[in-house]
Amino acid sequence: MKRFLMGATASALIAMTGAAQAQSLFVGEAGPNRGARAEALQWFADQAVELSDGQLDLDIQWGGALFKADAALNAIADGVADLGTIIAVYFPQEMVAYGIADLPVQNPDAWVGMKATDELMRGNENIKANLASMNLVYLGTFTTSAVHIGCKGTAIRTVDDIAGLKVRGVGAYGDTFREFGANMVPMPIYDAYQGLDTGLIDCSQGYSYAMAALKQQEVIDSYTLLNWGQVGALGVFMNKQAFDGLDAPVQEALLTAGIGMPDTLGELITADNDRAIETMRDAGVEIIELPESERAKLAETSAQFLDQWVERAGQAGLDGAALLDEYRGLIEKYQGVVDEQGYPWTRG
Repeated sequence: MKRFLMGATASALIAMTGAAQAQSLFVGEAGPNRGARAEALQWFADQAVELSDGQLDLDIQWGGALFKADAALNAIADGVADLGTIIAVYFPQEMVAYGIADLPVQNPDAWVGMKATDELMRGNENIKANLASMNLVYLGTFTTSAVHIGCKGTAIRTVDDIAGLKVRGVGAYGDTFREFGANMVPMPIYDAYQGLDTGLIDCSQGYSYAMAALKQQEVIDSYTLLNWGQVGALGVFMNKQAFDGLDAPVQEALLTAGIGMPDTLGELITADNDRAIETMRDAGVEIIELPESERAKLAETSAQFLDQWVERAGQAGLDGAALLDEYRGLIEKYQGVVDEQGYPWTRG
């Protein structure tokens, strides 16, 4: 159902002395102003302003000031924020199309995943119509990079170690932890510090740069590198009515800035992940590399969740099997780009 309430900042342009002033838009972000993703979001905002020739003014509200992560979709669709970050795992049915980027499809490369996801979300007409029905427009995508897991008072060295642990996990990865006997605790990643500190959870699914950005090295004893897949369904969406109310060149500025996000975050996240591991080591956290044989067990068990996603996509009126084929083709396309040309930030 479409929402019809727009944010006040997106409803009008203010004229002064005959000249239109910059269109001021509020950007909602549940996370802190730290880490690679925060830097990439700020880059997006700066780039959009520059490309608009000063017709835009983007005001980022960090740390959940406008909405929490689990309220982002309604907040943007209803105009609490004009645009902002939506994390699909908190809205598994509404954002089922975007959730394809969270599936364990043997796609461990952050840049390849972002580029494939971006082209799918930007170019597939059925996905665009599905988003429009929720009063949303897609602008650009992020990724968490590889999914890992941090624990307090315990360590995961094999999949057998998962049984009985209280785990914060999401998506197909969290479902797979449950298959191996974990007791799942629903909790946003931004609350995991307190959950680990108080013993509400034993372990939290996460990713290296975010663990450091949220200072979780202070409350974990071990960090297991799963190298299993990534959560890539998080990105910037805009209230469709607010977007439709902008002049075409301003719309194009936002869309073009979004296209550049994978290149920017890809470079940042690679460096930040390396630094985060060292931060954890310096804090006394044990870094564990899950053996390949154990990783294969995770991959085999998680494969069932692709079929479940196809079914959910069908319930939303989408051809999930066709989307999955298209997505895999895009992953292959961008992996070929990396193999032939390298990453954008490493090219001469």
